[in-house]
Amino acid sequence: MSIDQLLAAMDEVLEQGETLLTRLSDPYWFQALGCVMGMDWHSSGITTSVLGALKRGLNPRAHELGIYICGGRGKHSRKTPEELRSFACAANLEGESLARTSRLTARIDNNAVADGFQLYLHSFVITKQGEWAVVQQGMRVNDGNARRYHWLGSQVSDFVNEPHAAIASDAQADTVLNMVASESAAARNVSTDFARQEPRLVDKEIARVISMELPKRHWVDIQEDINPKHLRKVLLSTYEASPQTYEQLLAIPGVGPKSVRALALVSDVVYGSPASMRDPARFSFAHGGKDGHPYPVNRDVYDQSVNWLKEAVNKARIGHSERLKALKRLSEVD
Repeated sequence: MSIDQLLAAMDEVLEQGETLLTRLSDPYWFQALGCVMGMDWHSSGITTSVLGALKRGLNPRAHELGIYICGGRGKHSRKTPEELRSFACAANLEGESLARTSRLTARIDNNAVADGFQLYLHSFVITKQGEWAVVQQGMRVNDGNARRYHWLGSQVSDFVNEPHAAIASDAQADTVLNMVASESAAARNVSTDFARQEPRLVDKEIARVISMELPKRHWVDIQEDINPKHLRKVLLSTYEASPQTYEQLLAIPGVGPKSVRALALVSDVVYGSPASMRDPARFSFAHGGKDGHPYPVNRDVYDQSVNWLKEAVNKARIGHSERLKALKRLSEVD
């Protein structure tokens, strides 16, 4: 399907940019769009291809459609703030505020959700009304598994408390530090308070922590994650910045994943406020890929799913012609 054909098929969706944002934040619809574009089997690669194709197809018509896509994979993701400022200037929006939102969503998924997936793709979709959605993807280096993070601006009431529209992954994370879980509220507060403490108190508590022996499967590796010299430098910056909220803490330069884990550890073992270890991923790929990624297709399960859909169509209260058309489409998949 060409870009022109795809755009023609999406006309109804594109009439309302907010509708498109809502659908892009739905992992099922996003995956289905990838199938329409011809990537019906490849799972993780759909993210890069769909967003890249939409950016190439929609951005030249941004003035007409009122929607613009910034960022992308690798080096293109680093251009997101600049692209947002440019679009915001033309649409009379707050460019710096949008750029801060872009950086914050990336910092949260890369640092505050410590699930073992390193972000390599960040796409920010914005309308001329200022509505936005973010789709970004991370890769787990040891096995090549991917995880996709969906954000919908209209649904975000708190960036650091259950902010995601969805997280899709074909693999569960072995160990997770989920600082944006609702049950991590106390740990976020303690981390923020501790980050404002005087350096002498910080040194004392960190010295206590690094003397401990943690279980092997704990989300913090004392030897790898906590470098007292580096951590003291970071916490000196947080002391000077004096963040009042966890969101402000995450935005401070230098506060990366290791700093977040160290603060969460102090919150747990010193102040008795443990963070959540719940994996936030709630969606996964159903049938795998014919190339074996993320796992080989289970033909029995695949056929069972198609038969179940056929039965549902037969029982649906729809007209005869609509039922025949639906069954015909399913037969083409079978």
